[in-house]
Amino acid sequence: MTTEKTLGFIGLGVMGEPMCRHLITKSSSPVVIFDLMPEPVGRLVAIGARAAGSAAEVARAADIVFVSLPSGKHLQALCEGPDGLIAHTAAGRTFVDLGTSPLKLSRELAARFEARDVAYADAPVARTRQAAEQGTLAVTVGASKPVFARLEPLLRCFASEVTHCGEVGSGQVVKILNNMVVVGTVAALCEAAAIAGSTGMDTKFLFDAFSKGSADSFALRNHGLKSVAPREFPLRTFSSEYMLKDISYALAMAQDAGITAKGAGRSEELLKLAVEKGFGAEYWPVIVRLIDGSADNPPPAKS
Repeated sequence: MTTEKTLGFIGLGVMGEPMCRHLITKSSSPVVIFDLMPEPVGRLVAIGARAAGSAAEVARAADIVFVSLPSGKHLQALCEGPDGLIAHTAAGRTFVDLGTSPLKLSRELAARFEARDVAYADAPVARTRQAAEQGTLAVTVGASKPVFARLEPLLRCFASEVTHCGEVGSGQVVKILNNMVVVGTVAALCEAAAIAGSTGMDTKFLFDAFSKGSADSFALRNHGLKSVAPREFPLRTFSSEYMLKDISYALAMAQDAGITAKGAGRSEELLKLAVEKGFGAEYWPVIVRLIDGSADNPPPAKS
């Protein structure tokens, strides 16, 4: 894949660094980067990126600016104000939010960028850190058709699944509701594991049996068998705090629609309790410890 445009990348965390690495190595574009942490910047400069002194410098230098931040709150702070990206991104450029942000915020920021003749796309990524390293993420994109056409080859540098969901905001809707459904499914698996455990049945045996019947699912095979059954909840994966954020976005959409989402509300309660119990940084299927009663005496988290 080739392009002559300069790419910018802001936010080189657990997911951002490998995504940016794929852009550097798989596109022919110059890539200018910024992060508050010097270590990932140094690693990417070593393979060809150019470091900027600020996020605003990236916005001024790049034709397409990718941003990968932990939450909508961080994104809003980055975009607003005299030093924000809205003020420093020139007309004719494109802004891409790779994080998960509230629907309202995505639409509000899009309107403000577009008022300055800057195209906007929400392109939240899904799957794991390993998928980011391997370049096999899934991306749901909200953008106009012409903007999506420009972005798709670049997104495919780090994603094996790229879905155009509709206009701005629609990528966030799909990503947020996907996570809402996954948490609800895993919560049900955790309850089944706890009940089966009370009878003496091993969780892995239970889930293996599920995988042969109508309870089989992606959540069972990936979250259930790989995390809930072995009780492994590593750090630096998708944490309870991050998933709680996404569920709160889903509930905000439900509230705006006048819908009482009781299942999502229960998921929010479990994730809030996980954070209160000190599991906020651990992989979010740790909610099984709240359901099976082991939360008060957990083993140390694996890093």
